[in-house]
Amino acid sequence: METIIKTDNIKKSYKMGKTQLEVLRGVDLSIKKGEFVAVVGASGSGKSTLLHILGALDTPDSGSVHYQDQRLDRLRWGKLNHFRNKTVGFVFQFYHLLDELTVLENAMAPAMASVGTVGWPSLKPKIQERAYGLLERFGLKDRIKHKPYELSGGERQRVAIARALMNAPPLLLADEPTGNLDSQTGHGILEAFKELNAEGQTIVMVTHDERIADQASRTIQLLDGKVKS
Repeated sequence: METIIKTDNIKKSYKMGKTQLEVLRGVDLSIKKGEFVAVVGASGSGKSTLLHILGALDTPDSGSVHYQDQRLDRLRWGKLNHFRNKTVGFVFQFYHLLDELTVLENAMAPAMASVGTVGWPSLKPKIQERAYGLLERFGLKDRIKHKPYELSGGERQRVAIARALMNAPPLLLADEPTGNLDSQTGHGILEAFKELNAEGQTIVMVTHDERIADQASRTIQLLDGKVKS
């Protein structure tokens, strides 16, 4: 299978007062197109930092990040924004939905951001149709006019997944997507991920729970800022 994203000896540290906290200490990682990979590790092992670097939300101090033939750590601001909007979809533990927007508007947000105000009138029907389809797929067709605070945790996470898929990104990154949900609701989210993966969606999911990681097709363990061999 074709490699979609990989890292080469990436290191990342943060300054905490007078202390330098080393989070990633030389991570080599390769994800194939169509894989469902779980990254596991204890709190503080660098899982979320690694995911943020894969999604170009953060940059490594050293080492390289390659998405196909692009080096993400060398992209300029405009191209990074395009990558984050078009190439990668994010699902977070705490949803990060906008309470002032409806469910439908939240789902459409990535597409709205990419077309801008000039292109919006002509593309709005197609974008709405795409959002309706995603929300219906995830059982939310009766919630499209609701605000996020009117939904359950599981419903909010399904809206977040629909939003992440809005621009049909080749890569889906999920940071503890079931961490704020009960076990039954979390199971439903994992089933949705497995269905997406069966259709060819590449997924990288961070979790501290090895039982959840077992639902992925491959598991990578981070220990002390490195991939455990």
